Amino acid sequence: MRQRLKRALTAAAFAGTVVTATTGWAAGAAQRPVTGPPPGAASWRADDDLLGRRLPDPAASRPEQVRAFFAGLGDRERRALVHRHPLVVGNLDGAPAAVRYAANRRALRAGSAHERERAADPSRTRRERHGARDKAARYERLTAPGRHILAFDPRGRGQVAEVHGDLDEAERTAVIVPGSDIDLATFDRGGEGRYGRPNGMATSLRARMAAEAPGTRTAVIAWTGYTTPVGLGPDAATTRLAAAGAPRLERFLKGLAATGVPAPAVLCHSYGSVVCGRAAAGLTRRDAADLVVFGSPGMHAESVRALGTSVRVWAARDPGDWIGNVPNVEFLGLGHGTDPASDGFGARVVSTAHAGGHTGYLAPGSASLANFAAITLRSYGEVRCAAPAAAPPPSGSCTRGLTGGADGAS
Repeated sequence: MRQRLKRALTAAAFAGTVVTATTGWAAGAAQRPVTGPPPGAASWRADDDLLGRRLPDPAASRPEQVRAFFAGLGDRERRALVHRHPLVVGNLDGAPAAVRYAANRRALRAGSAHERERAADPSRTRRERHGARDKAARYERLTAPGRHILAFDPRGRGQVAEVHGDLDEAERTAVIVPGSDIDLATFDRGGEGRYGRPNGMATSLRARMAAEAPGTRTAVIAWTGYTTPVGLGPDAATTRLAAAGAPRLERFLKGLAATGVPAPAVLCHSYGSVVCGRAAAGLTRRDAADLVVFGSPGMHAESVRALGTSVRVWAARDPGDWIGNVPNVEFLGLGHGTDPASDGFGARVVSTAHAGGHTGYLAPGSASLANFAAITLRSYGEVRCAAPAAAPPPSGSCTRGLTGGADGAS
């Protein structure tokens, strides 16, 4: 009883701090989540003429139904759908990766042309023209040779998923789920902090896997497929955006499974771990082999058992990560609950030596990067467990019960 009272008082103080700190700007920072089917869905649903049959509803059809639909099409029919409905096809979970790549290239080129027209429009303000030029250049970069865009949605701040590697041939895969302040403009930004952004994390993870298992075919997806919080306002302190993003993540993963992609390790950074926590109950071992949360404010659950998933759950928390100063509580809709890296949560906790804070978990040379690569490769015997505060851990304490090896047996 005393412990619950203490947590409630801590939560009340946390709530007051957030509200006080964000007064005056929270309304401007609040994000409207992108939900529902992709742009162009209404035209797609109404198009019974192109193939002479009804097209699968982007909102209601399961990824397995989408896969079966495309399996019954010839190349000419697939190209016709890409030509007429690129934004739908490019975001249709269950469609073949190559078809989605082609559709998104077309959608990005059309988006770039549209933004170039806006940039040249003298009736627009200087700020609008400048913004249009920036967006056009951003779209054009995504169509560069060698880039594989598996999803592209221009709504809101923009969403995108990029594949690093050959998804159709991959034996081991991972999906990166980012946290706050990530969108179409920032997901592949380099420079300082790049290992805290999806493309930087994906590139680093895949390079580490190549070094550890050079004969293994791998693919890593940088997934910016939900509306992330901006800054540290109420959006970051509540699950509102995570609740909107979780079904999108769940459907995306089921779409990968439907097309035969090996179950990925899903790496969830910061607020992304809240999204993964909300999605966990809907995931099976066919959808995800492992959930790895790092720099997490909580998963909106008191324990692994409370997540309601059969997927293995791992956690990492660097001692230098500022997120450790955020109270792990839930009160009046604020906060995200228990620290997944705490002893009582029940996750398999791994070492983060040399991570260097909140954005360094996948930085080269960090123990966490090596551990995440080993988990993705299902080389569980190579994982270094975290040491508890009081004593060194028993050997392999976080990998107990896992056989490791190429078969990835649990």
